[in-house]
Parts: sequence; structure tokens; C-alpha cells
Amino acid sequence: MFIAHAPSGYIMAISLINRAKNISVSAIAVITVGMFGAIAPDLDILYFYLVDNRQTNHRKYITHWPILWLTTLVISIAWLYLSKNKKSPFLILIFSLGGLLHVILDSLAGGILWFSPFIDKPYALVVIPAAFKPWWLSFILHWTFVVELGICILSLFICRQRSNKSIQPTR
Repeated sequence: MFIAHAPSGYIMAISLINRAKNISVSAIAVITVGMFGAIAPDLDILYFYLVDNRQTNHRKYITHWPILWLTTLVISIAWLYLSKNKKSPFLILIFSLGGLLHVILDSLAGGILWFSPFIDKPYALVVIPAAFKPWWLSFILHWTFVVELGICILSLFICRQRSNKSIQPTR
């Protein structure tokens, strides 16, 4: 995925905002944390370029391991049920869901190590052949990019619907 992680986090966060009403978390906080969680696994790109010198595919780093996101998800759910103050665990839950959503979307064509650290084998639904130079052109010209565009369009549609509701005059 190139462009759909943040929009997918937005869609996920919007779908969970109603759950936050009982917890007194603002919608903007849920949306921000959800979108940040959905791009958080790709923060490893900084390490990839600045430290690793592009030696290892960044999807092999721990930030792309599903076990990391599933663990934080389970911990946040337990914390949410055990805590009296539900705001922080709910936001961690949203963040974790965003990270898990990221690795699920990367599994479409990116190759995720679903059983890492136990098995070092990437899994992807589709393998995109390196048919064009520069390398990213192969991804943009592949049919899977239509899925990304669809996610982006859906998020824009939802955002527009939400803004139209907020500016309608009350009678």
C-alpha cells in the first residue's frame, strides 16, 4: 500500500467513534489516533533508510509483525475492561487496530511475515511483478492500486458527509 493507510485508519476510526461517546473521548482524538496507528508500522522506513542502508525489506521489521499489533490489542482490551478511566486504553485500542489494519492491507500485495518471529516467510494475496522502473511504478500500474484508490475515495466521501452534517443549519 502506498496511499491508503491513513485513509483506511480514518474509515476505521469513524466507524468506532460512537463507541467513544460513553468514554468521553473526542472524535478528533479517535480519528487522529486511528490514522496515526494506521501509518505507524511504516515509521520503520526511517530505520530502513537511515540505519539499515536498505539492506532488509522494511516489512521484516518488528513494526510489521502482526504479533506486535495483536499483543497490544489484547493488552488494550484487558486494560479497557479493568480500568476505571477508559480514555487511555480506548485510544491505545484504536491505535492498535490501526496498526493491525496496516499489516492486513499490506498483506494484499506487500508480503507480511504473519508468523514471525517463529516463521520467516512472507504472505501476500498477490505478487506484483517488478515490470517497470522506477520500482514504485509497478505498484501504481497494478490492479491492486485500484483498491487503494477505492479506500481513498471512500474516506473522502465519508469525510464530506460528516462535514455536510456538521454545517447544516438547525431548525
